[in-house]
Formats: sequence, C-alpha cells, structure tokens
Amino acid sequence: MRVVLVGPDDDRARMRSRLEDTIDVVGEFATIADARAAELPVDALLLAPDHPRDDSPLVEPLTARELEVLEYLADGRSNKAIAAELGISDQTVKFHVAAITGKLGATNRTEAVRQALRRGLVAL
Repeated sequence: MRVVLVGPDDDRARMRSRLEDTIDVVGEFATIADARAAELPVDALLLAPDHPRDDSPLVEPLTARELEVLEYLADGRSNKAIAAELGISDQTVKFHVAAITGKLGATNRTEAVRQALRRGLVAL
C-alpha cells in the first residue's frame, strides 16, 4: 500500500515509526493541500490527529493484553471477533474493555479509542 503522511513533523515521525513494512510512504507533507498538489499516485493519505496529544500519565497503565485488545477495538472489531482472534472468551474481552475504558477515563469503547489515539497508544 502506498501512502502519504500529513501533519506536523513530530506527528509524521510517530506515524512512520508505527507503520508496517508492507506500507510504502511515498511522501510527507505539512498540509492536505500540499499533499494533494503533489498529485502522487497513492492509496491513502494518513492524517495526524488534529488535536493535541495527551501525554499526561494514566492513573494505572494498560497491560500488554489490554493494549492488544485496544488495537482490535481501534480496528472496529466486536468482542466476539476479538475473542476468536485471541483465543479467549467473550466475557474475558468484555472484562478487558471495561478495564481499558476505566483506565482511559472513557464512557464507552468508542471514547476509549479516541482517548487512546490522543495518547498515541494506537494508530489507525
């Protein structure tokens, strides 16, 4: 997949460091207008979040398993799909989602993903 990264330098660097090897970064620009003006043949523009990153420490850090579940939440997967992927029960996933939302101060799974994006815990 060929992509262009759009956003401030530090955000683009953070996004670049999290990309898989199968993703080819063909350009980087500060603004969407600059990226479009370049007319590069790409599959997608990856945009840095337009809100400031929240670097404040969590009251309690997420466990490795919670981070794994959070990645699947960010992909939009259901509890049942996450359970099947990880080889655990739906109830265990539900427990992890509850712990994640609590630790991130979120009221639901969507808000948890938003908070995780702001904190740089997951990338889309």
